[in-house]
Amino acid sequence: MANNERRVGTVSRGIRCPIIREGDNLAEIVTTSVLEAAEYEGFSLRDRDVISVTESIVARAQGNYATVDDIAADVKAKLGGETVGVIFPILSRNRFAICLRGIAKAVKKVVLMLSYPADEVGNQLISMDKIDESGVNPFSDVLSLARYRELFGENKHEFTGVDYVEYYGNLIQESGAEVEIIFANQAKAILDYTDCIINCDIHTRARTKRILKAAGAKVVCSLDDIMTASVNGSGFNAKYGLLGSNKSTEDKIKLFPQECKDLVLDIQKRVLDATGVHVEVMVYGDGAFKDPQGKIWELADPVVSPAYTDGLIGTPNELKLKYLADNDYKDLSGEALKEAISKSIKEKDGNLVGNMASQGTTPRQLTDLIGSLCDLTSGSGDKGTPVVLVQGYFDNYTN
Repeated sequence: MANNERRVGTVSRGIRCPIIREGDNLAEIVTTSVLEAAEYEGFSLRDRDVISVTESIVARAQGNYATVDDIAADVKAKLGGETVGVIFPILSRNRFAICLRGIAKAVKKVVLMLSYPADEVGNQLISMDKIDESGVNPFSDVLSLARYRELFGENKHEFTGVDYVEYYGNLIQESGAEVEIIFANQAKAILDYTDCIINCDIHTRARTKRILKAAGAKVVCSLDDIMTASVNGSGFNAKYGLLGSNKSTEDKIKLFPQECKDLVLDIQKRVLDATGVHVEVMVYGDGAFKDPQGKIWELADPVVSPAYTDGLIGTPNELKLKYLADNDYKDLSGEALKEAISKSIKEKDGNLVGNMASQGTTPRQLTDLIGSLCDLTSGSGDKGTPVVLVQGYFDNYTN
């Protein structure tokens, strides 16, 4: 065995950074933080290492914020101030409460239509078992609030302890609007109540909007149609609007970062100039994974990565080592097995679609996979590592 052979594959490191404020030179701070971490911790950067920056510090550096009043002004301009249907929101104080306050502040009445038994990302109002017991057909039945309570009572979220039906209802009333709450899974059900609608679903938004427009809705705005331009000097997101926003204070949200391809290219160039090493760089938000216990799909952002360098385009192109070991080379062992597998890897095609030896490898975008790794590494709390350095991701058994 050669002495210089690497004994470690992929390594993911959280990089500590100073607290980021509006107007900070983020490219400089990120580059310096990574290079100082490498010096202090005794590792060196290599070509194709990935520097990942969490979307929240990008938006903070951009000053990309909006208030309840900004949202209200935009909603009123786009939907009028009468009765508005607010359909398929996710059950999240962090993600949706401030948006809902802004919507409610703009109108006389909100007809809130919740999907059931769960929201789009898996937050459960009620269990599927309770649905089965009730005899309700969630694909077709529209439930009033009274009928929902009669059948299912009060249901607090497993992790947060919040009854979101009550919480959202109270929040709308506190913001000055009348509220009616219904439960349905067919978008068209809202048209029995109003023809001005905000559909708040994330990944299914284009389909929902198409269905409503075809069914005769007068105005349909998705969350990505609201706050697409500055309102009274506010932040905005031309591409995603309110999608990907998070609560900042009780009356302000941080929006998803504005166009940030320049940022990732800037960091890439700074590292190259400082070290001669060509790294890849991406901005990441939520990971794309599902929790089997709480049934929650993490991805409440419109995408995992809003910006990345070109070396991160595409999907992995990998062979399954255990398939090769158990099939093609089942009679080999030791050094002979190692050499045969190494030869297969070195000779693999640029595209393994349909090749049995790639079966079971993960056919997802690189940015979704690496972003998920980074989201789990940085966490969502007080780790203080909004930058993640991933090394060896593109290595294989032959490196």
